[in-house]
Order: sequence, then structure tokens, then C-alpha cells
Amino acid sequence: MTKSLDVKLERIRKDSSVSDFIIADAKDADMGPGISAPGVNTGDDNAQLPFRSLACYRRSIREITEQGLVDIMLMSPSTCEQLSLREELFDESTVTPSARANDTTDIWLGQSGYYHNQPSLPFRTATIDHIQCGRVSCTEPERTNGVDLGLYSVTFNNDAVLDSQVLRQYRDFRVEAEQKGFRHFLEVFAPNRPANPIADISRYVNDCIARCLAGVTSRARPLFLKMPYFGPAAMERLVHYDPGLVAGVLGGSAGTTHDAFRLLWEARKYGARAALFGRKINNSEHQLTFVRFLRELADGNVSPEEAVKAYHGELTTMDIRPFRPLADDLELTQFHDRT
Repeated sequence: MTKSLDVKLERIRKDSSVSDFIIADAKDADMGPGISAPGVNTGDDNAQLPFRSLACYRRSIREITEQGLVDIMLMSPSTCEQLSLREELFDESTVTPSARANDTTDIWLGQSGYYHNQPSLPFRTATIDHIQCGRVSCTEPERTNGVDLGLYSVTFNNDAVLDSQVLRQYRDFRVEAEQKGFRHFLEVFAPNRPANPIADISRYVNDCIARCLAGVTSRARPLFLKMPYFGPAAMERLVHYDPGLVAGVLGGSAGTTHDAFRLLWEARKYGARAALFGRKINNSEHQLTFVRFLRELADGNVSPEEAVKAYHGELTTMDIRPFRPLADDLELTQFHDRT
């Protein structure tokens, strides 16, 4: 089955001005928050069981994959094994399955933990072989059985010792990935606990991306980037610096529906070619409908305000009560227009 991701990336590489836009559903939160990852349980038993189950989380993955409007489904390696290797969910789908290939300590966000308040350390639970075939050592034919795309995450904290460790481990991952035919996209977080003051975080992150990838030749480069959206100027500067970098934004916390829709719309306007939304999709009233409007926005068919109103109209039709009144959901709480 031809994957929409491969088609879009090929077109973008040939002409960076094309309108193609990549959407990923990030359903890999079980490698970060843990038990709270599937989202809030709204059932009658929520006092005893405040969060939905992993089975419910995977059911949403199946439904969104079958809908076929996202280009990538990002999952934990254990979920990849179940849905890709055992159920072969993606064999006849245009959606590309992907696994979180590493889990730096700043995403260890369990409710009882304190790791995210310490400087990020690189760490990798999964091996490439386990992602590709489900066991410690794959034969060459087996490498095509599972998932051939992973998300690799880095966090720089303006500390020479810590950051050189990040770069060394990323180099080792790239070497192994190239040897085993494993592709990746690169997530670059903002510093979580910088060792020294950083006057301009957006400039610092852009500089880290440029410096990090300058030493990486084409065979080992990431397919695209995932990073926080710092506003129009930062995005335009990165895209201007190297149009060959396919820049993508991460969704962050849930916020209002307008926050989510505006983020995708604005990032696209200023040069981003991908968006990876996790909590914004997972915490919506109706995930399939939410994703449908993300696709409409990504394809340039609707404005953020129109999408919010239409989304509420769809919820009414389905007799689903929205989390907020329309007027409140039209508010921007996470950022404002910066032109």
C-alpha cells in the first residue's frame, strides 16, 4: 500500500513551496505520562478509575488509522508490536506506523515522578530490532515485518557535558538505523532545565538544529523535524536557512479547540509542513471529527474560527456535549496572533 507520507515527502523535497502537509497522531504517551496516557475516564466508574485503559487507547488508534486522514500514527513499541506486527493494521492503510525510538528523561511525566524537573538525559528503552520484528535480533527479511520509522527525541540544555552526551547517543542511533534500514524523524524540545541562561530560546533551538544536522550526511538525516512552535519569525528563519529541512510542530497541551486549530493553521502559514498532535486529539470530545477538521485546515479549506464553529456543529448533530461553550472554545489561551 502506497503511504501518503512517502508521497508528500517526495513532493515537498522536489518543491518546498507545495501545499502538502503531514499530520501525525501522537499516541505514544504511555512512554511518558504512563497510566494517565489514555486520557480522562468520563464513565460512571471514574472515581475509582480516573483514566481510560490502554485497550481504549489502542481502540482509538485503530479507528483513526481506519479513517485514513492522518499520515503517521506514532505509538510506543509495545503498541506497535500489537497493532502492526500481530494485527497487521497498517498493511492495507495509507497511514505509516511509527514508534517512539527513544524516551529522554524529560518526558517521564508520571504523576508521582520528578524527572522532568531535572536536566534531560538521553535514554532508549526500545531497540531498533524490537521495533522492526519484535525480538532482539532480526533476520534481514524480518526487518520489513514491523515498523521502519521512529521518532528520536533530543533536548539541549546549554550544558557542554550533557549536550555532547545527547549528540553522541543520537550519532550512535543514526549509525545503527542506517545499517538496519530504519528511518527516523527528529524531535527537538526546548531546554527543560538549562544550565546557563538563554536569552532567546527560539534562536537557541534553531541554532541547535542547524548545528546538530550540519554534520549529518543525507543517508542518515531525519525525514522531518518535530519542534515547539515559537511563532512566525522563528519558523520563517529556520525554513529560510535550509528549505530542505521539513519543519514540523508539536501540539503541546490540550488547550481550547481554537488553540489547536490556530496552531496548525499559523505554523503552516509560516513554513511548517507537518504537525504532530497528541493530547489535542486524545483530549477532544470526538477524536475522529477533530482529526477531520485538522485535515481540512492542513489542506487550506477552512479558517481556524470556521473550523471551531463547524466542529461544534458536528458535536451537536452527534448529540455530544462540548467541554466548553462555543464562545469559550473560540478563545485563544496558549498564544496570540504574532504577524
